[in-house]
Amino acid sequence: MTRPRSTEAATAASVLGRGDPGSGGYAGIVRREGEPHVVRTDLAEPGPHRAAERRPLLALVQLSDVHVVDAQSPLRVEWADRFDDPVFASAHRPQEMLSGHVADAMVRAVNRVARGPVTGLPLSLAIQTGDNSDSSQHNEVRWNIDLLDGGPVRLDSGDLSRYEGVADSDPDHHDPHYWHPDGSPTDQPDDLAHATYGFPRVPGLLDAARRPFQAEGLAMPWYAALGNHDGLVQGNFPRTGPVGAVAVGSRKLVSPPPGVSEEDTLAAMSGDYTGFITALTRSAGARTVTPDPDRRVLARGEIVEEHFHTTGTPVGHGFTEDNRREGTAYYVLDPGPVVLVALDTVNPHGFEDGSLDLAQLAWLSEVLARSADRVVVVFSHHPSDRMDNAFVTPGADPEAERRVLGHEVLDLLLAHDRVVAWVNGHTHGNRIAARHRSGGGGLWEITTASHIDWPQQSRLLELADNLDGTLSIFTTMLDHAGPAAYDGRLDDPVQLAGLAREIAANDWHGRSDVGLGAPSDRNTELVVAVTRS
Repeated sequence: MTRPRSTEAATAASVLGRGDPGSGGYAGIVRREGEPHVVRTDLAEPGPHRAAERRPLLALVQLSDVHVVDAQSPLRVEWADRFDDPVFASAHRPQEMLSGHVADAMVRAVNRVARGPVTGLPLSLAIQTGDNSDSSQHNEVRWNIDLLDGGPVRLDSGDLSRYEGVADSDPDHHDPHYWHPDGSPTDQPDDLAHATYGFPRVPGLLDAARRPFQAEGLAMPWYAALGNHDGLVQGNFPRTGPVGAVAVGSRKLVSPPPGVSEEDTLAAMSGDYTGFITALTRSAGARTVTPDPDRRVLARGEIVEEHFHTTGTPVGHGFTEDNRREGTAYYVLDPGPVVLVALDTVNPHGFEDGSLDLAQLAWLSEVLARSADRVVVVFSHHPSDRMDNAFVTPGADPEAERRVLGHEVLDLLLAHDRVVAWVNGHTHGNRIAARHRSGGGGLWEITTASHIDWPQQSRLLELADNLDGTLSIFTTMLDHAGPAAYDGRLDDPVQLAGLAREIAANDWHGRSDVGLGAPSDRNTELVVAVTRS
């Protein structure tokens, strides 16, 4: 059951939306009246006096699917974006050279908010729920950490004197399938983004995106969980020697050779992807770029280790000495009245959707058993219905290497009545689902949109004990600090973040508001029954 809250409810001051479309369907971003929190009582009915009597427990912010991108990397597969299959819809985004500017603008918005809008509690921490980098490259992982820590950041690679990617105006490798903000080369066809979809020209943008800037850094401790784009190449493929060589090498595919089809590419994803991508980088559609060893692809243990090289707090950002020693990436936080459990749902054997291994399932069971008298919130990258990846390495012992799927994890969480929420990302859309427990009650599964795609939002989470046998989880969507309307300045990273949002809202592969979700997926009060400890 959902209903609007009464007038005492907190309200997001304003929300951003797509304006009226113009030429080619291109729409600017406009600011609209804010949204009240919607009470959801699918799992429990609260008492009538909860607002006056509740006891605040914890306030934090979830950052998800930042996708800090090395847009010039030879490892990227932007060329697959021209295929209409949904598998390839995120192979290239016209705004991706500004992913770091969006991350910094979100940090600024979080710091500006500082407190939960309902409880007034200071935000105790921030947690990233995966896909913090785009392809597990060392430079992407470092950029993400440095953006959250604060300090000078330069989102550039290869030749630091010029841009070397698919969006530049190199006449020898011009491909109209990409947006070229500086314009198409003379005597070359105009790009589809401008000619068909109404995209603007923004001369100088590629150089501005590469320019160093001062990241503000989070004014609170921050933590990280891993997603498939952190643990797998392009979010799908295990690291191999030949693929790693492409990453640090000098050949970048811009346009696939004639005859390479969507079917060929899909077949390669399930077969010899390494041979396929290596062969393509040797074709006429590839260009020579400046090699960069800092693009090397990291293993999971190496990504964990990078979080111990930080100027932010805490050192390790949730990852522990056990994680360093064992090569794992799951852990527990105990910031006070609520236990926070961070899972690693990446299947290291490949493919974008998730699952757990048996060792992590046993660990999770133990954590829940010893937290029986505490409120528990679980964080992961994948939601339960996208944890259907049972793939194991061919030839492995199918029983010993069995993957634990989402329904089994959900059943385990529901078996512990102090687990009140499972917070995740991955789908790049806002969604909140009531997961019912047999015999009554249940938990809330809270899935939050991404930084990289429209609407580029994070989520504030506040927990309060209503002192009537129920607990309320308040969720409030947070837009980053980039302005609704870009003012044309190229020297301001916050203005560039506003431009990135506008471009994301007009990506021709996703011109819809599906990522926003319904009002009951955004600003909410989620009521859940809790047994008294």
